[in-house]
Amino acid sequence: METATNIPANKSPAPCRIAVVIPSYRVIPTVLEVIRRIGPEVEFIYCVDDCCPEGSGRYIAENCRDPRVQIIKHEQNQGVGGATISGFKRALEDGAEVVVKIDGDGQMDPALVPRMINPIVVGRADYCKGNRFFNVQSVQSMPPIRLLGNAVLSFVTKLSSGYWNIFDPTNGYLAIHSRVISELPLDKIHRRYFFESDLLFRLNTVTAVVEDVPMNAKYGDEQSNLHIRTIIGSFLFNHLLNSVKRIGYNHFLRNFSAASIEITLGISSLLFGFVFGAARWWHSISTDQPVTAGTVMLAALPVILGSQLLLSFLNYDVRNVPQIPLHKRL
Repeated sequence: METATNIPANKSPAPCRIAVVIPSYRVIPTVLEVIRRIGPEVEFIYCVDDCCPEGSGRYIAENCRDPRVQIIKHEQNQGVGGATISGFKRALEDGAEVVVKIDGDGQMDPALVPRMINPIVVGRADYCKGNRFFNVQSVQSMPPIRLLGNAVLSFVTKLSSGYWNIFDPTNGYLAIHSRVISELPLDKIHRRYFFESDLLFRLNTVTAVVEDVPMNAKYGDEQSNLHIRTIIGSFLFNHLLNSVKRIGYNHFLRNFSAASIEITLGISSLLFGFVFGAARWWHSISTDQPVTAGTVMLAALPVILGSQLLLSFLNYDVRNVPQIPLHKRL
């Protein structure tokens, strides 16, 4: 359940109606400065108080005089994804055409909004997200744990989402066309820290075009609410689940091509080769009898063939990243 405080917004000078969503959970020291730095091209600003124990929504309402601001309050904490989705829904109700999500902790520069929405406005993309890895000097300022985490998560997100052309998948600075939001099953998208990754998976199911936008990494003294050790297991499980669902949707349910045969035979060959090879190896160890060359080849060839088939499937998958913007087809 959620309630809202509405303040009439002024007209936007931008070529389209732009809304900004700011999840506001424990961000009182920084959120007012974030709002202040949002440019006049933005028509709506939604600050989502996600049942914040500090009362961020009340604090913003009492101290912010920007007429564009609307406060959305959750009676129960729904996570960053739930807060963002509430902002998406309000933006659709208000007629916004492009919706941008900016965190309230001050790590995302609101001055980048025009750059973030440009690929969408010109009709080149449906969804844009920040990428902090374009600038080498910016990457050097990134904490080592984030570098390691992004390196691993970027690859598994490419596999689970099908967007092999992107990096820095957990970057929360994003922009999306409202028509694309309308096509997404918002109630099924993960509500908490898997939100950005799950959103990419959902975007692929509707063949939306995703583009990275270069931005610098910025880390201050803000305390993150994310604890890597507590979520890494669920992250990997959710990525595996989304990978299976995406491959099933795109390569078997919606379409059946040579790639469908390649992944089927590839996985089958690998499994047979590993299981048969392990069984014969164990038998050889137990009986102290050497394995014949023919037995070795019978185990090795399926592994080699399966690896080649999977590489061929990945090549097909990489070449089939969505290229035609969805919002122009609706």
